[in-house]
Amino acid sequence: MQIIDSGLGNGFQNLTEGWRRKIAGHLRLAILLLGLLSLVWTNNAYSASKSILVLGDSLSAEYGLARGSGWVALLQQRLKAENIDGSVVNASISGETSSGGKTRLPALLQRRPDIVIIELGGNDALRGLQLSATESNLRAMIGAAQQAKAKVLLVGMRIPPNYGRDYTEKFFSLYATLAKQNKVPLIPFLLDGVADKPELFQADRIHPVAQAHPIMLNNVWTGLKPLLAK
Repeated sequence: MQIIDSGLGNGFQNLTEGWRRKIAGHLRLAILLLGLLSLVWTNNAYSASKSILVLGDSLSAEYGLARGSGWVALLQQRLKAENIDGSVVNASISGETSSGGKTRLPALLQRRPDIVIIELGGNDALRGLQLSATESNLRAMIGAAQQAKAKVLLVGMRIPPNYGRDYTEKFFSLYATLAKQNKVPLIPFLLDGVADKPELFQADRIHPVAQAHPIMLNNVWTGLKPLLAK
């Protein structure tokens, strides 16, 4: 009986060790597969080609700059550097108002962009236009883009206090209001990190020089990159 018991004990022990080795092997394989799947998912997060429409004014239209040095052109380069398959259409026009953008947007949406970046309203404020009209136009553009199944990134702006503190602050805050109400991401201030540096502006003290545009792109990129991964 002792011999039989000993044999059975050794047999069970050997069987258990065998199963342990098999289980350990399967676990290693599972971990390896999970790692590979994670890597594939990460690479494919940006794999679907994205089309980006930028609807802006002179700050996005390379006013006073050499072609290809504005933040929108730099955005195309950033996409390539990040291995993100995407194309950028710059529909920005110097002097554009929110009313002009609202008028032009329906035709632009026929291109079926995946993402629409709206950078408008600054010229409205510089002309002292009614804030209610600017807000209404921006709201209409956001709604039109969303109805066309595009993601929206709203880019805010600040203006000098020429028209008084009340007007200036209400203008700035309308972007946050629109972003919250329409559930879209917001870049609070396109010129953040630029506006307080006079050397980064052209002689008109309104339009940034080329050296400022990488900073502007970085500001936009913080809100754009998450949209590209969705």
